[in-house]
Amino acid sequence: MEREIAHELLSIGAVFLRPEEPFTWASGIKSPIYCDNRLILSSPSARDKVEAGLAELVKKYHPDCQMLMGTSTAGIAHAALTANILNMPMGYVRSEAKTHGRTNRIEGKMEPGTKVVVIEDLISTGGSAIEVVQALREAGAQVLGIISIFTYGIQKGLDRLAEAGIVNHSLSNLDTLVEVAAQEGYIGPQWKEKIIAFRNSL
Repeated sequence: MEREIAHELLSIGAVFLRPEEPFTWASGIKSPIYCDNRLILSSPSARDKVEAGLAELVKKYHPDCQMLMGTSTAGIAHAALTANILNMPMGYVRSEAKTHGRTNRIEGKMEPGTKVVVIEDLISTGGSAIEVVQALREAGAQVLGIISIFTYGIQKGLDRLAEAGIVNHSLSNLDTLVEVAAQEGYIGPQWKEKIIAFRNSL
């Protein structure tokens, strides 16, 4: 599955590899890779494979899950589509509480004690995912873990998730992706090690 999803992400341009002309992340880091999983929604074929994969991971790792929660905004659509496959309730967590109406941060009816799995599109340093889990825990949810589409495998992110007691399982990852990218001609073989070295330096 890791290789198949990596192939799909590359084929639809959801992952950009530009080692000779790095992207600038929001943090200011110059990166040879940029991942935009929102593009998955525009490709029915890739979308079907990703949502089926997410549903498979939920069933495999969290068979007692009672509700899916998407991260705002990129995880919302994937949580909804995966919940539909699993015939399961879903909701989502805002980046911050509304300033009007009921001032909700968590949208959707979730009873205290509900066993929840968070659907996330991308795991990098883990900060936003941890905030979502903390908000759910404060609302009384029993968060079983995170299921994500892609992870960079940044050690800082892995450490932060572990410290917060959060388990993440991803459909694919950077190590697999650069291997597939080199085999399929998206990057030259010499760039595999350089991209992984960049990740390991963060």
